[in-house]
Amino acid sequence: MGGWEIRPASAADVEAVAGLRAVVLRADLERLGRYDEQRVRQRLRDGFAPAHTWVIEVGGAFAGCVALRPAEDAHWLEHFYLVPHLQGGGIGGAVLRRLLERCDREGIVVRLNVLQGSPARRLYERHGFALEAEDPVDVFMVRAPASP
Repeated sequence: MGGWEIRPASAADVEAVAGLRAVVLRADLERLGRYDEQRVRQRLRDGFAPAHTWVIEVGGAFAGCVALRPAEDAHWLEHFYLVPHLQGGGIGGAVLRRLLERCDREGIVVRLNVLQGSPARRLYERHGFALEAEDPVDVFMVRAPASP
């Protein structure tokens, strides 16, 4: 788990993030009958906001990303992707813990959506997210700030 860092994203990171998104979401989107490689990349490009995004690096190399976008009543956790060979090793949980601790200090509710059947849902549930709503494709989850 050691050896990771997060840094603010820049506009130059968009293609690396779009490519990672296509790899990470492929199995779930194929299972749901919704995979289109061009569309999955373009949706990321269209919604990429470097001001609210961080790049995860391991050993100085690109390893993933995460965004925390402010909205009216909460922050949205978005674009949380980690290269496949690093998944399950604790880096994602550590990154998520760091972001949620900041939200807890500021009293911020956090929302997200995850694809139906995605193993990432278990990570979010371990960190206090609860089901808010769901449809045939997405599961919407919410987490209230933890008490100090």
